[in-house]
Formats: sequence, C-alpha cells, structure tokens
Amino acid sequence: MNDDILEKIKNGSRDAFKLFYDTYGHYAIRTAKAITRNDEHAKDAVQETFIRVYRNISSYNSTQSFDAWFYRILVNECYRIITKEKKNTPVDTSTMENNEQFTEHSKENLSDLYCMIQNMADLYRIPILLKYIKGFSEKEIATILDLNQNTVKSRLFNGRNLLKTQLEMMEMEGS
Repeated sequence: MNDDILEKIKNGSRDAFKLFYDTYGHYAIRTAKAITRNDEHAKDAVQETFIRVYRNISSYNSTQSFDAWFYRILVNECYRIITKEKKNTPVDTSTMENNEQFTEHSKENLSDLYCMIQNMADLYRIPILLKYIKGFSEKEIATILDLNQNTVKSRLFNGRNLLKTQLEMMEMEGS
C-alpha cells in the first residue's frame, strides 16, 4: 500500500479509503472465503476488517508490512467469526475455478487440491492458504498469525506432507 494513500486515510480522506477498499476488497473476500468456508461469514469478516482498519489506521507501524498488518486483522476476524458460529460449510471454489487460464482438466485438479486444502485442520490450512494462495513469506505469516517463524515453517512442512499423502492416495485410487 502506498504510504501517501495511508497518510491520506489517517487524515480522514474518504477517497483514499475508497481507493484502499477497491484495491484490497476483492483479495480480502477471497481470502476470507478460503478461511471461513462460508460466503456470508467471509463478507462479515471483510466488512469488520475494513471497519477496524479505518478505526485503527493510526496504530499501524509504517516500518512493518502493511499487507501483513491488514491480513492479520482479516485472519483474526475470520477466526472470531468461526469461533462464534462453530460451524463449517464447504467454500465456493468457483473463485479459483473461474480463472480462464486453466483447462477443464487442470480446473478439476485444482478443485480437488483446493478441496483437500479446505478439509485440512486450520492449523495447517491457514498457513498454506496464506503462503501459496496469497503469496506471503513465512516471516509475514508468522506476523499475521502471531506465531514463531519456525512454527510456521513446521506447519507448512507438515501441511505439504499431508497434501502429498492425500494426492498419492487419490492417484492410486484413480489408477
């Protein structure tokens, strides 16, 4: 996020906040859907995230990554809603499947992989989503999830191994 835009938001510029929303809104909703596995919960989490960002922008430390700060708020909101609702429903994978660059075969494989990720425990699923879907580094994920960086690396390693095992089992069943 541009420091100039952040400064304008801190000074109360609605236009700057709208630009910020337009820039981050789509990505935030996709991330929230992946975490909450529910469209309505995702919308609630994103709405609350933007409200919190607006109210707390003055506490943002500009020496740190804005994206990590923003996504930490988003992930916390998703966790809050998941905890509050205590129910999980499948996520709408169409957000990934509607990308025209994929062939039908790769869409099917991507959908299978995404379903496997969605069925993982949050302990592994959320770091994997942040790393491979959102592109955050292990250090940024550690900041977002308020974990030690080595814990993040361990969860990513174990999550990848779980996925590998599931993919191998699926491959053997398909043979």
